[in-house]
Amino acid sequence: MRLKLKRTFAALLFIALFFSLHSKLSFAQTGAQSQTHESARSDKFTGGRIERAAFEPGQPDIEITVNVPAFRLTLWQNNKEVAVYPIGVGLKEFPISIGERKASEVIWNPSWIPPHSDWVRGMEGVQPGEVIKATDPRNPLGKLKITLGSGYLIHQAAKTTDLGNLVSHGCVRMLRRDLYDLAEKIIAARSLPVTKRQIERAKVGSRMLVAALDEPLTVDINYDTEVVEAGVLHLYPDVYDRGTDTIERLRAELEASGVDESSVSDATLRRMLARPNKSQEYAVSVESINANRALADGRNRSLVTGQAVRTNTRRRAGAAQRSSSTR
Repeated sequence: MRLKLKRTFAALLFIALFFSLHSKLSFAQTGAQSQTHESARSDKFTGGRIERAAFEPGQPDIEITVNVPAFRLTLWQNNKEVAVYPIGVGLKEFPISIGERKASEVIWNPSWIPPHSDWVRGMEGVQPGEVIKATDPRNPLGKLKITLGSGYLIHQAAKTTDLGNLVSHGCVRMLRRDLYDLAEKIIAARSLPVTKRQIERAKVGSRMLVAALDEPLTVDINYDTEVVEAGVLHLYPDVYDRGTDTIERLRAELEASGVDESSVSDATLRRMLARPNKSQEYAVSVESINANRALADGRNRSLVTGQAVRTNTRRRAGAAQRSSSTR
């Protein structure tokens, strides 16, 4: 009898330990996955202060981060922000892959090989697998591309309205001047064997120039619609409809940033979450939220320029005048 009880107890103990270990592993995996979706600019990672610095040639410790809902690409060097660029990203039907990728090449005047995809088959005058040269008007890549693997690229935008919009088939698009600037900073940081003269010739000509990165460059692509950055809450549009703009997630973000979120009503949070739209974010300081002024002090800002939206200011001013006239 005692032997049976011992065996039963041992079996129960083993089961308890197994489920305890399994739950810890699951939690760790879930935590690791959620980390990859959070903006690298969050106060959770920066301690509430993003250090900015001038770019330094010959300093190879660089990294690129992208927050898709913010339509923003950041270049970091020695863990300091050295450049920020507005971008366009993949359409809902062709979203950019969220997670860590590796940049392996910078190519001026790139050819385009259309992939074997339904959207390519639907294009007139384009065949999957054919090589389309840089000078061909059918080539959508523009003057430069940075390869990210698995067909993903950073390449030239077709027009300025690409910025702040869902426009590509999974790629990051940038203005030509910004793309040139980013590429030249990568070349200079890594001291790659490409001369300024070669680059200038590639800019004005059509001959392909390839700069292979001896050590791949990390490109961290994340999806964070609720970010506290340098003491300011930024609410971005949920452009891929991933369900990230929820009251529960917002409360968790505020709590992690030292806000007494219990003092903010669900109704207020719901109104805050309704403020962003496809071209604007909503920004308000943590200080204002703590002072119960989250709606009064918050402002809509352009996703592309970061400037406060004038129409919003005028609407508020008009409302204030109407209010004062009825007192």
